Order: sequence, then C-alpha cells, then structure tokens
Amino acid sequence: MNSILKVESLVTQLRNGARIVDGISLAIGRGETFALLGESGCGKSMTALSLLRLMPDGVALAAGSVRLEGDELTGLPESAMCRVRGGRMAMIFQEPGLSLNPVLTVGQQIGEVLALHHEQIGAAAQARIVELLQQVGIPDPQRRSGEYPFQLSGGMKQRVMIAMALAGSPKLLIADEPTTALDVTIQAQVLQLLRDTQTASGMAMLLITHDLGVVAEMAHQVAVMYAGQIVEASSRQQLFARPLHPYTQKLFAALPDARHGNVPLAAIPGSVPALDAMPSGCRFAPRCDHAWELCREQTPGWTELEGQGVRCHLYSERVAGSLRPVAETAAQTLGYPLPATGNKLLQVFDLQVHFPIRRGILQRTVGHVRAVDGVSLEIAAGRTLALVGESGCGKTTFGKALLQLIAPTAGSVRFGGNELIGLSADGLRQQRAGMQMVFQDPYASLNPRLRVAEILDEGMAALGVGGDAASRQRLMDALLEQVGLNAAAKWRYPHEFSGGQRQRIAIARALAVNPKLLICDEPTSALDVSVQAQILNLLKSLQQELELSYLFITHNLAVVEYLAHEVCVMYLGRIVERGATADVLRAPRHPYTQALLSAVPRVDGPVREVIRLTGEMPSPAKPPQGCHFHPRCPQAMRICRENYPAAVEVGAGQRVACHLYDGKPVVRLA
Repeated sequence: MNSILKVESLVTQLRNGARIVDGISLAIGRGETFALLGESGCGKSMTALSLLRLMPDGVALAAGSVRLEGDELTGLPESAMCRVRGGRMAMIFQEPGLSLNPVLTVGQQIGEVLALHHEQIGAAAQARIVELLQQVGIPDPQRRSGEYPFQLSGGMKQRVMIAMALAGSPKLLIADEPTTALDVTIQAQVLQLLRDTQTASGMAMLLITHDLGVVAEMAHQVAVMYAGQIVEASSRQQLFARPLHPYTQKLFAALPDARHGNVPLAAIPGSVPALDAMPSGCRFAPRCDHAWELCREQTPGWTELEGQGVRCHLYSERVAGSLRPVAETAAQTLGYPLPATGNKLLQVFDLQVHFPIRRGILQRTVGHVRAVDGVSLEIAAGRTLALVGESGCGKTTFGKALLQLIAPTAGSVRFGGNELIGLSADGLRQQRAGMQMVFQDPYASLNPRLRVAEILDEGMAALGVGGDAASRQRLMDALLEQVGLNAAAKWRYPHEFSGGQRQRIAIARALAVNPKLLICDEPTSALDVSVQAQILNLLKSLQQELELSYLFITHNLAVVEYLAHEVCVMYLGRIVERGATADVLRAPRHPYTQALLSAVPRVDGPVREVIRLTGEMPSPAKPPQGCHFHPRCPQAMRICRENYPAAVEVGAGQRVACHLYDGKPVVRLA
C-alpha cells in the first residue's frame, strides 16, 4: 500500500510518565479512510493532536515516528510544522462552536488559511472563500462569508470548519467526531461532503468516532482503541463480519435496535481506567467477561489472524478459537415484560408557544417566533412516546412548556386529569412533583457547587418529599443504589463523575420527588454506545419497576426503535406523523420522516438511498405558506404551497399530515 501517513510506536505521555497514547502504530493509504473507534477517554483525540503536535501543556511526545509522505514530523522545528498544519495535514475539531474564533467573520478565518498556505489575498482569496463555502453546501456563501460563527447553526458551523480544513488542500484530513450530536440529516450531508471531497481530491482521512454506523458507512480500515492502545485492527468488512476482541464485541452488542426491544442491552460495566490507575496485564481485563489470571498478570501481545490484528490472550496459540461471542450471551438475558396500555396520564391539546419579536425604541411586537404551533398528543401510564425531529423544530421548547418552565401561549395540558395551564404557583408546585425533566447536558444542569446529596435534597425539601432530613438521607442512599451508584457517592461533586454517571445523578434527581412522567431531553446525546446502553437499560428497568411514563426527546432513531412504544415526528413546531414505533420507522409515510430514516447510517441490513433535503429548515418566525415542509420536499405539489394538510389515517393508529395521502381527515395533529 502506498501510505501517505505511517505511524510507528507513538507514545504521548504526561510529565509524571503516565501514557495517554501508548505505542500506537497505523498506516493510511492515499484516498483511504481510516477509522479510529473507541469510548471517550481512550486516547483517540490525543492521538490526532499528537500527529499534529498540538498537545496541551504538560503533554509531550516521548517516542515513536510520524511520517507524512515519507517526511518525519516529530523532529521538525515549529516553523516547519506551521506549514504542515492546515496545509499538508488539516483537522476538523470536535466542537466547531469552540474551535471557531467568535470575533472574526467566517471569511476572515478561511482567509487566514489561504494567506498562509497559498499566499492568496484580496479578490482572489475572496473568490476562493465563496467557492469553498459553496462547495460545503452553505447557501448564499457571499453573504455568509461576512457573518460571525454565532450567526450560524450547528450544522453550518461544522461545514465552515470543513471549508477551513479544505482551504489548504491537505493530503490528509483528520476528522475528530465530525458528526457528534448533529441531526441525522445534517450528519448525512457532512459525511457525503467528506466522501465527495475525498473522491475529487484523493486525500486520505483519519476519522475519529465512537459511532459504529458512521464507521460502517465511511471507513476502509478500522482500528479499535482502548486505554491508549489499539486492541484490534482490520478492514471494515472483516471487523463487522467477525469482531475478535471482547471489547469490540461488547461495543456491537451495546447497539440499540428493535431486535433488543424487550432485552437489556449488553452494557460494558465500569469505565475506561484513569491514567494513574492502569491495571497490570490486559487493560480491559477488569471489564471483560472472559478474563482469567493470565489477563491480569501479563500484557497481551499483538496477534495476526487472517488479516485481522488483535491484542488479546484469547488468541494465543493454546486458546485460539475458544472465544464465545458476547452478542450470543446478551440475547439470552432475561427480557423486560411488555407494558400494558394504561390510562392517559398526559393529554396535550393544540399547545402553542409563540415568542414575540420586538423592535424599535418602544419595543413594539412586529411578529412571533412560532416555536410550538398547535401540538396535540397523549401519553398513557407506563408508556414511552418519542418526539423526534431536527434541531430547531421545537422539541425542547415543547417539553419545557409541559412543565410550565416556558409559559404556553395557548392550548391545554392535562396531567392526571388536572389542567396545568392557568394554575397558581402553589397549585403548579404540587403538580410538578409528578412531572420531572432530565436535561440534555447533565454537567450544565447540575450545580457544580453542590454535592450530590445537596442536589437531591434540594428538590425533596422544596416539594415536601421524604419527611425529615434523616429520612431523606436514607431515601437518597436507596435512590443512588437504584440508579447504579454507590451511596457514598452522594458526598462528591458533579465534576468528580464521568458523563454517564452524571446522567445517572440527573435521573436520580428527577426520581427523588416520585414522579409519574419523566421528560427526557436528549439524555444519551453524544454518549458512547457503552454508556448509552447503561442509561437505556436503567430507563427500561425503572419504567418496569416504578411504572413510569416517558416523553423521550431525541434525534437518535436507533434509540427510538429500542425504547419507544409510539413516536411523533415534529417539523417546524408541528407534528407531521405519528404512530406505533414499528409502523412509523418501518413504513414511514411523510416525506420528511422518510428523509430522516434514509439518513441514518446502518451497521447492518439493507443500505437505503439517502434522500437529500435541499436547504435549511425555515425560520419559525416566518414559516412558509401551505405545508411548512414543501420548500425542501422532493414530492411537493401545487396544493402543498397553498394549504397546510390535515391529518389523515393511513394505518392502524398511524396518522400523517401530508397532501400525498387521500382519505377522510381525522383529528388535527398540528
């Protein structure tokens, strides 16, 4: 193979000698995509930063070789590395909102790359900036080049980062989680853009991700990383056909889908070991079902098996072939009983949340942002309803309006038969104990100055739950055990926990006041598949044990397929399709639902043709006349531009608001 990048025995370590990257070796060919897969904290991003020599203070290259087109980079002076970065080797960083300079326009930031690596300035540079923005699919690139990052959506900021990376015409592009927490439609656009650029220019790509679906769609070669080491490497086809390492097998077994709907997911216990507490022997042994004495005493060597490499004692000559796949054992675990359809716990009728647009010295109202524009739905006791759609469609606003955290403009919200809109503060406080919210970012929603015990006690004391302080402490201990945490953890602060543990604390806080309904706003967004499996198992078991109902707000359709009984698809403040999860996801009727499902990267099964949606979601301050989706719909008709469609019945309980379907109109969805 004609390698454009060759890395041999790369070691990156802290000043105290702890190794973050421990002996990494890999090779990437021209025009090839090499995926580096693993959980957060395993060293993927630090590997990428080491290749570019962008390590933070206190971290240094200790050993190894990095050759780009035959040139050794580890010994280059910093002035020479500045010409390599952004020119011959570029990087798309994980969080575009933090990576883009907030005080420079998009055009100025791309222009810096052009000036440094191509000596382009003035009119030639401006023309190239517009060309790059157009290439990455940003509408009206001339105007957008003069805008600042805060004026762009998350997907557009990610595309600006790609434009900056491509401006230097790199031979190797490093993409660090380029689609994390993006909507599936934006993710599909970003991945297609990377593929098209790679085909046109022949550049190589190092793709860093924890998303197995993205790996299945993009990669030629894959390396699985754990605790600073590569534990398995092979072609994509080999890895997905026969994963060898127990860690890789558990990653696959942790993926949610409909087949596991009544079976707990094979979550990986524990977490990636800390740098200062690396176990002796195999680093995965404390979490491995197949570990024995040798695994805890001796570090496994690298074994080659028919083109696949693996670092595991199970494949030494004397035990080769004895590994029993984790996926088989996971399917034999005790399943969850199917919940019965209970009474309607939550009933929402024509809910509207409109925010006034005020302008002028007198701040007169000149319009409204129609964030939620007439949504009706019901959730039965013990059932899960998923609310899906792109960012900006109004999902989170709807969830907050149910709790009256945002005042609704109109409509009705009945919880347990009691109307919530118009209640006094005291009456609302009494009802709110029955409805609680788990927010998207647990670190932002947990007070960093309070210990876990104080966080849990705050809500219990405010709502009069648990009696005196001693009784509340006993309840806290039981609650933490219930969500899979040690009772002693209540004396620690949020920053002392991992992301998955913080999400468990957020769930415990919500459960502390004995709710009947949990509103979960993207609770697994950007979590590793292993941590995601733990949270989903927890939510499933709590639902069975406590008869909880869930409103699950998400854009992760694989999670919807595993967890939800019913699903509502939301677009620009309105529900466009609703039905049983199996019906909607297997036979979607609305063109928007079809586009969402086609954009989901699949690990197995038939590959669907992705339906490309043109343009961006319109502003809720000025929704299009007629059907809101018609400017992006590939099947739009004249009537779609004139009238908003009523909802029609298209199956047993499945309803869709679309002019493509004839039938007698039923109760309006939106």
